[in-house]
Amino acid sequence: MIQGSNSETYDVIVIGAGAAGIGVAVALKHAGIENFLVLERHIVGASFANWPAETRFITPSFPTNSIGMLDLNSIAVGVSPAFSLEVEHPTGKEFASHLIGVADFFELPIREQTNVLRVTRIGEDFKVDTQDETLRAKHVIWAAGEFQFPRTSGFKGSELCLHTSAVGSYEEVGGDNFIVIGGYESGIDAAYHLAFYDKRVKVFDRGCPWKDESSDPSIALSMYSLERMREDWFREQVELYPDTTITSVTKAGSGFEVFTDDNRIFFSKHQPFLAGGFEGSQKLVANLFESRHDGFPALSENDESTITPGLFLCGPAVRHDNHVFCFIYKYRQRFAVVAKAIATLLGLPADELEIYRKWGMYLDDLSCCGEECASC
Repeated sequence: MIQGSNSETYDVIVIGAGAAGIGVAVALKHAGIENFLVLERHIVGASFANWPAETRFITPSFPTNSIGMLDLNSIAVGVSPAFSLEVEHPTGKEFASHLIGVADFFELPIREQTNVLRVTRIGEDFKVDTQDETLRAKHVIWAAGEFQFPRTSGFKGSELCLHTSAVGSYEEVGGDNFIVIGGYESGIDAAYHLAFYDKRVKVFDRGCPWKDESSDPSIALSMYSLERMREDWFREQVELYPDTTITSVTKAGSGFEVFTDDNRIFFSKHQPFLAGGFEGSQKLVANLFESRHDGFPALSENDESTITPGLFLCGPAVRHDNHVFCFIYKYRQRFAVVAKAIATLLGLPADELEIYRKWGMYLDDLSCCGEECASC
């Protein structure tokens, strides 16, 4: 990766080199911005590389087709994980290798193994403190994602559970009769793979996401997950407990007891799996954003902080009204918006239509309702 110099004030510093960080960095180049740097505390695509070995994308990848639509998991124009990897549902490690290839192809200035400790607004600029040095920038894009920030709270004894993000491989999990707390995507994924390896599983969820009638995978289970739930071994090995809230988990002799809100107790000899989702990295800069009623950062129409000018958010934590941008094919639609806003602030000739075209998206394609709107 190209290393940027630390003897200057950058026009932009992007924090995070996952799907959001690499994607928005490409959009910055398309907008004519050259003086920028991407900081990554591990390596490019580290979060994806650390997925459980069996976990795959629930959104299918397919090569760009004749009408100009991008592969759902693509983060830049002209690149497709399906084409380069030749798989429809990539594993995390496969997608990480794809991100590395994209970063190399576009010659993005990335500094790996750089942990950002603080972001501070100083006058008209930002001070970005890392473990080794202090960098300065006119604008900052927070794109650090969420996988490395699992939600491990929620009920008494949740710390006794193993979060699904900490699983290396379900094949290597020994024993039988497991409990999974959480029935959304990561919980069903865990149950699916454990059942495939001939283990019995109980899945508890406070709702019933596998019966939700919404077609939005941000709310209900994806078709990919529902399809896998119909496999014979899933039906035979997995018991589903909908509308069942877990109130506590305790250590009990050689195993664990799991308590529900209807006063039932379930015992497992093995550490329960916690599929409770992710808090997200945005909590590390929460003081630089106003908070919405749902706890997510409040953003302007350009995904800029409403209280810290020059600070932008990219990635799965982006929210506008009731629209949730938690999948790549959703939040990538905001890359060009952020790039255009910053280019304009820098005095560059940021022609909106041209930036969108360079990024491979036409205004007609951006609209879900005939007009540009927050959901697009």
